[in-house]
Parts: sequence; structure tokens; C-alpha cells
Amino acid sequence: METRSNASAATASPADAARPGEEIRPFRIDIPQADLDDLRLRLTRTRWGTGVPGVDGWERGVPVPYLKELAAYWADGFDWRAAEARLNAFPQYLTEIDGQDIHFAHVRSADPDAVALLLIHDWPGSFVQFTDVVEALSRTFHVVVTSTPGVGFSGPLSSTGWNTGRIAGAFTTLMARLGYDRYGVQGNGGGAWIAGEMGRLDPDHVVGVHVNGLVTFPSDDPADFAGLTEAEQTRLRRLEDFRDDKMGFNVIQSTRPETVAHGLHDSPVGQLAWIVEKFKEWTDPANDLPEDAVDRDTLLTNVSVYWFTGTAGSSAHLYYEMAHDPAAWAPKAAGTVPTAVAVALPTDVAIRRFAERDHNVVRWTEFERGGNFLALEQPQLLIDDVNAFFASLDKDA
Repeated sequence: METRSNASAATASPADAARPGEEIRPFRIDIPQADLDDLRLRLTRTRWGTGVPGVDGWERGVPVPYLKELAAYWADGFDWRAAEARLNAFPQYLTEIDGQDIHFAHVRSADPDAVALLLIHDWPGSFVQFTDVVEALSRTFHVVVTSTPGVGFSGPLSSTGWNTGRIAGAFTTLMARLGYDRYGVQGNGGGAWIAGEMGRLDPDHVVGVHVNGLVTFPSDDPADFAGLTEAEQTRLRRLEDFRDDKMGFNVIQSTRPETVAHGLHDSPVGQLAWIVEKFKEWTDPANDLPEDAVDRDTLLTNVSVYWFTGTAGSSAHLYYEMAHDPAAWAPKAAGTVPTAVAVALPTDVAIRRFAERDHNVVRWTEFERGGNFLALEQPQLLIDDVNAFFASLDKDA
């Protein structure tokens, strides 16, 4: 797969006069028709398994009948060119940082004095997951939407060692390269970890960190468990269940990413199942199917980005890097940057006392609806909470 730049397709970057090696290159998504034809052929030639008689539902993974129907729609109903045009409505760029291409969209506010806001996705998301919130947020912020190294149009990883700290450092470099002295950060799930680390690395420039889908862990101190509310105990059990029963993907990706990459890279149905199962698991359980929570075309746009860029393997390696990074699990001082935590009650595991141990939490909002992919599931809730948080920081300044 080859993606192509088109300088006429994007507006000039504030860092056009960058030093050699720091250039910001306009970028436009343009998937060759041959790649679309290859995808359709592979989908139509899938060798399907039969499943096991007596297994019904999702308790053992993605059901065969559901996946067959979704794959058929991907082959003959989904319109990639329409999705591509929608993504290309956002000015996009590439820049090289620490030997790795970084892809990002950059949508400026009409207010030249607006604060910048960096949006960071989680796996198995991509920059696609912010498409429903960028326009509204750009009324208040200069919005920068990144693709994590090794994911999507940032391309496969250029080297090993891309752990949370290195990614956070690359993103602080990106914001400096764009000329932003003051900026906020928003991230979900794994993106929340990166966002928090950016606050630690760059507290003189990061004015606030907003996260959702935050994962918080208790320590070995029994006092951590004293006085937990019933709701907090439910979240703790959810974390334990998730860790013990439903982390198969994490065990595989954090120990043998290269092995699983072969199947995901070669089979679009394998890639589809690998991603859609997490959208089923991590969205609001009030929905029966993933597309009840996230629009089907948006879901397939996200899967298509992984497929066309060949980044299933490199995205899996990010889990290996985190699992084998001693700094990721070592005790560290709490962040000092003001932090807002948005909690989707149906799915989240965040417990406030643990979050306050690690971050300077100044805002805590709980939502009755939504899941990990809040920007896609409940975009207006996320937009309103982000706006309210950063507006409160302006008042306090």
C-alpha cells in the first residue's frame, strides 16, 4: 500500500520554514484502486470456519454469522471513497520525529488566539475516532489529531522502543514544531496514558489534560481498598474481570506481536474480527452490536485504515513495548498539570482516589451512557465536557 501526498490539498503549516529534517509535509489519503480491488477479492475468498455447535452469542468471540454479514458489507456495501473524502476534508500532514513519521490532522479555529488541543486515540482506534468532534472543538481550539506511531498513516514502526514515554515525547515535539506554547491534551484509554505522560514531560506548556477511558490501578497497600463505595467496588471488580478473563488480546500483543501480525496482515477478515470484538467489548453494553454504538461505516473506516496501512503488526508491538518498559510500571510522582477525568459508568474502571494519586485531578464527570470510544459513542457529551474543563482553567488563570 502506498499513500500519497498532495501539497495542493492542505493549507500551509505554521512550521513551513522548518530546519532540515523537521519539515511538515502536506498529506492526502489516496488509496490506490488496486488495493481496494485486492481487499474485495480477499474478502470474497475468505475460508470461513463453521464455529462450534451450541455456541451462541459473543462469549467466545465474534460469532461467525455476524462476521460473515459484516464482511460482505465491507466488500460490497461500504464506500471507501466516500469515507476517504470525509477524512480528506481535514487538512493533514506528516512530519518525521525521532526517525518515525507522525501523521496528524490540523484544523485551526477562526480565533487566532485560541489554545491548541491535541487529541490522542487508543488501540484499536485511529484518528478516525475523532471525526465527529473535530468541527465542534475547532470553534474553541486549534485542533491537532494525531495518529500514534505504528498506527494508520503514521505508518509501521521505524524501530523498537516506542513506549509511552517516547510517544509522549514525540507529541510534545510535534506541538512545539507547530509553534504552540500553550496547549491542552485529550486522550482515551491508551491515549489517556500518553496524555498524562505529556503533562509530566511538558508542564510548562501543557495547560490541561482531559482523559476518558482512564485505567487506574490500586497499589499493594490494603488501605487502597478501605471505604470504597459500591460503585467503586463494581469498577474494581470490572477491572479484575477484565484483567483475568478478557485480556487475551493483551497477552498476545504484549508477548508475541510478530506472530499474530502474520494473520492480521494477510487476512482482512482476521483484522476485522480482531478490531470489531474490542468495539463490542468496550462500548456501552446497552447496545447489542458494535454498530449500535458506533456507526457501521465509521467502524469499517477505522478497520480499513489499519488494513490499507498495514499497521496491524506495528500497533500490536506497542503493547509489547509497554509491557516490557520498566518506567511504565515504576512509581512516579503525581502529575501537576490540571486534569479532568470523564467516566462512562457502563464500562469504565477509573476510581477517583487512584486517579488523584497519579494526577492533579480538578474535574471528575460521570456519564450514564457511553463507553471507551466516547468521541464516537457520545460525541456531544465529550465536546461539552472538554469545553467546560478548559473554560474553567481560563477562569482560574
